[in-house]
Amino acid sequence: MATVACVTTSVLIVDDDALVRAGLVMMFGGAPDIAVVGEGKDGTEVLPLVDTHAPDVVLMDIRMPGMDGLSATEVLRARPDAPEVIILTTFDADAHVLRALRAGAAGFLLKDTPPGEIVEAVRRVVQGNPVLSPGVTRRLIDRVAETGEDRRRAQARDRLDLLSDREREVAVAVGQGKSNAEIAATLYLSVPTVKTHVSSVLTKMELNNRVQIALLVHDAGLLD
Repeated sequence: MATVACVTTSVLIVDDDALVRAGLVMMFGGAPDIAVVGEGKDGTEVLPLVDTHAPDVVLMDIRMPGMDGLSATEVLRARPDAPEVIILTTFDADAHVLRALRAGAAGFLLKDTPPGEIVEAVRRVVQGNPVLSPGVTRRLIDRVAETGEDRRRAQARDRLDLLSDREREVAVAVGQGKSNAEIAATLYLSVPTVKTHVSSVLTKMELNNRVQIALLVHDAGLLD
């Protein structure tokens, strides 16, 4: 009788606090489908560690000496075939977090998040799902004040003009925090068709995940 091999998700932990790193290593030790392949204490170590270990996911602290986690995320996610990044932070709504999301991070976790939720978040991002609830995404967007709003809105609308009418409808629905099933019900489409449209939006807009679709739709003023 053939056995099914367990697919293991590899994780790199980058945090300047040795106790935090040790706690995360211990926590993931109880997850048979996740393996910690490396540890770093500074953003400058991220690229060499990624080159050495090729992790699926990087857990990245924001505040670190040398190079902070935001800059490291921007550099890492600009590379082809970059691993997913989950930001570790003590803030639940912060301009720094929004900057990380725009750079392509798959989301963020508070450092006091229950261990089970952190493990599940890693599983979610490797499946292409962000680790931000729609409510958290909207709160981040709404509470962060940035300059250049008019210019950003015009640029976002120009980008969205590249989409078909149906793709645009799907993008707006993603920005509203709807799941694929909810979008399918609203637009009278099948779930596989919705997934196809979401993939097309990501490709045409050169985006990494649904969080970035939501940010783009918000920038265009389509959630007002």
